[in-house]
This record gives sequence, C-alpha cells and structure tokens, in this order.
Amino acid sequence: MTPPEALLAIDLGTESARVALYAGDGTVIGEGQSGYPTRYPHPGWAEQDPDDWWRAVVNATGAAVARAGSPRVAGVAVATTASTVAVLDAEGRPLRPALLWMDSRASAESERTAATGHPVLRYAGGGDAVEWLVPKAMWLAGHEPHVYRAADRVVEAVDYLVFRLTGTWAASRMNAVCKWNHDPLGAGLPADLYADLGVPDLRAKLPGRIVAVGDPIAPVSAAARAELGIEGEAVVSSGGIDAHLSLLAVGGPRTGRVSVVSGTSTAFVTEIAEPVFPPTVWGPYPDALTAGRWLVEGGQVTSGSVLTWVGEQLLGRPRAELPGLIAAAAALPPGEHGLLVLDYFMGNRTPLRDPRLRGAILGLTAGTRPEEVYRAAVEGVAYGTRQVLDSFVAGGVPVDEVFISGGIRHNPLWLRTTADVLGRPLHLVRGDNLTLRACAVIAAAGIGGGADSLAEAAAGFAPAAELVEPDPATRDLHERGYADYLAATAATGPVAHRLSAPDRTRAAAPQAAPAPTPAAARGGAR
Repeated sequence: MTPPEALLAIDLGTESARVALYAGDGTVIGEGQSGYPTRYPHPGWAEQDPDDWWRAVVNATGAAVARAGSPRVAGVAVATTASTVAVLDAEGRPLRPALLWMDSRASAESERTAATGHPVLRYAGGGDAVEWLVPKAMWLAGHEPHVYRAADRVVEAVDYLVFRLTGTWAASRMNAVCKWNHDPLGAGLPADLYADLGVPDLRAKLPGRIVAVGDPIAPVSAAARAELGIEGEAVVSSGGIDAHLSLLAVGGPRTGRVSVVSGTSTAFVTEIAEPVFPPTVWGPYPDALTAGRWLVEGGQVTSGSVLTWVGEQLLGRPRAELPGLIAAAAALPPGEHGLLVLDYFMGNRTPLRDPRLRGAILGLTAGTRPEEVYRAAVEGVAYGTRQVLDSFVAGGVPVDEVFISGGIRHNPLWLRTTADVLGRPLHLVRGDNLTLRACAVIAAAGIGGGADSLAEAAAGFAPAAELVEPDPATRDLHERGYADYLAATAATGPVAHRLSAPDRTRAAAPQAAPAPTPAAARGGAR
C-alpha cells in the first residue's frame, strides 16, 4: 500500500533549523529540530557557517520523517530569517562565514544607500537597512575585496537552501522586493543603483530567476532526497522571509490585520490595498506576497533576546530558574519599581532606523531587586512594540487586529504586559511555529494552483487563536512609562552614538555562542 503524501516545511531560524511534516488537512505528523552555533567576532558582528545550516536541515528532516512514518513528500517550502547573507563559489561552497541578519557592520554602507536618492528606495523608506543584503555586499566589496571578487554568488539563506535542495538558483520575489530593491512594477533588479553603490556586478551574483511566493521552482534532487531520507516527487515552491510569511498562517493577509512574531527579535507584517510612504516603516513593497497588494513591515532588533540577556547574563539565573524569576516579576505591580529599560541592545529598526542606539537600564539603586529589573525589561520591550505599532498608525497603515505568535507565548508576563501596554486585545495564535505552518500553505499551493491558490490554502490551514484582553487598570501606569521611554530614547541617543563609535568598542572581547538545546531554542528565533 502506498503511504499518503505529506508536505515538508523547513524553517531556518536564528538558532536552529525546525522541520515539520504536515498531512493534507494541516495536521502535524512529524517534527524535528537541530541547532547550530553563532559567532560574534567583533561588536555588532554575527556570523554562521552555511554548511551548518544544511547539516541541521538534514538532521531535523530525518527526525521528522522518522516520527511521521516515512510518508511520501509531495511538496516542500523553505522560510528563513531575512538578510542572512551567504558568500559562495561557483559550486555553492562558502567562501567565508555568512553574515547573520542581526549583523550591523554595514551601517556606513546603509547610510550611503540613502544618500543616492534612487527612486526605487521610496519602497524602502528612502534607504536600505543596515542588515539588508545590498549594504552587506557593499561592505564585503570594500573590506574583503578578494572574497567579494571570488564570489560567484552573494545570496540569502533561503536561496542557499533552495540550491542545496534542488541544484537550482531561484530567489523568492518576497526577498528580492523587500531586501534587494527589486521593483516588480518597473525595472526589476536595479543595476544602476548597484553601480552607484560600488557593486556593479552584484546583479550577476544574485539568482537570475525570481519566483513568486507559492509558485513551484523544481523537485528536490535525487542527491538531496538521499541525504534527507525522503521519497516522493517533493516539488520545492518559493518561500521567503519567516516573519513575513506568518500572514499566511493566520488565515491569510487582509488590510488592518497585523502579524506580530515575537521571539529573539520581533517582526511586524501587514498588507495594504493602496501604498503609503511614511519614512518610519519599511515598505510598502509591491507584490512581495500577494500580487496587486503592498506589504509593510517593522521590527524590533532585540526583544526576547533582551529578556534572555537580563535573566541569564545580567542576573545570572540558569535557564531552569527563569520561570521562578518571571513569576516573581509578575507578582510586582506594573510601573512601580522606579526603573526603565531601553530595548535597543543592537540598535533600533522601527521607527528610528538607528543601528547605533544602545540599551540602557535607568533608575538603579542599591536596593533594586532582580525581579524588578526583569519586570522593567519586559515593560521596556513592550514599549518598543508599541512604538512600532504607533508608527504604523501614524504613517497611515491600519492596525485593526493584532495576531501575536512566537516565543512570547511561553512567557506569560511578556504576553500580558504587551497587551496592557498596547491597550488592545491580542489574538494569541496557538502552536509554536507559524512559519512552518506558512511553509505548509506554500507547499500545498505549489502543488496546486501556485501563487494564485495561496489564499485558499491559507484559509484551510488557519490555526485557532485565543483572545488576550488588556487590563484597563494598568492603562495610566503604562502611559506614564511609555512617555518616559520615549523621553529617555531621545535623551540617551547622543550618548549611545558616542559609545557605539568604532573607536570606543574595539576592545570588546569576541564571543561565541554554542548551538542551543532544542528546549533553549524553542521560543527564541523568530
């Protein structure tokens, strides 16, 4: 008897690869996870080995297939963090470690993009963010010219995995539009902009084929099927950016619906029917997800990672003791600890677009208790979330309903505080990984009607959600705290810029982070 066919979903996150096999009705039938290390050779740098990604995908897929009973795989889709850039030779082998999405070394190059005034940059708020592929390619060309010249491909992690799966170079239209300045309504990839920025050959190093989300690319190669341990035709369809795709896992995009994915960082994604061009948000991106519509995004570079750092590094609590710390912090009344935490531990992405802002803890005394510091950190991260959504509304982007997911669901204090600070109900999506569910939607569309069938597939895979209502009794306290957060951001900005200058940070010791255990990674990466 031929086993039933399944959909293979692959999510390459900041800390680990997570894989799931789905039945046609959206039921998870097998899961696997495998981690990899990140290295921080200098302040603001973050690097990984692309070979580690593939090993993790192979290991996680093997575990998922075994748990699912080795079903035949009909469709495959991949999502990764955006702007994690791999530098490869003609055979697809890494020439250097990949620059992780959070790597902020290309801040000067980012500023140069804004100075060009190129018309395509109106879709990016006037300039490319420090983490995007183009500024990173500029940095490589300027600081490692021998590596850049030798590179046959400068691509994102999702492109690398598609290549390892199929042997084919094909880019997601989502990544190309949102991160490479590709204009699907005009000239496509902007060769003239790349030339102005000193990387005239970048277009040739990018995948030449750009595929809409949900359209098929190619079957998994025989070699990759053998490594992964899968059977079946396994057609790979175009995926994209993990957080952006989350709209497909909450019933599909609609105007006013915002998906907020809160983990290591926090991503905010929505679609609008008509474009608006505020300088505080990223976008609007034409046709990035849905043809004829405009995608808008925002982000907090550090959110859950701030809470992890405060709990484990600053306060010295082992991971096993964090639930006790969270409970002690939750027992405190909000906004009455005399502390304020700024969440800019690796800069601000939205709305300030300032990679050189830095985190701060204000109000410390000799009597400050650990649970007070942790509570203030949670509130500071929630204030950062409100700052992003407020900038959406101020820029003409509707925010009618907020669907929240990610690691935040494992931290009840963070979840409750976010609802209270926003002063609006949150739709808490059940399930640990919306990205995997979105990939299943894409895989189903790819073996069905392609991109045109995404909405139908998304409706069929929509998960249940629980409503988290804000506590009106906390409103005045959080209004006061949020006002202080904005004032402290303005007041500390000039000092943060001086402290983050290269001549003030050269002495910082390099760091290396080991691959996390599955339990540690579970709620982390977005």
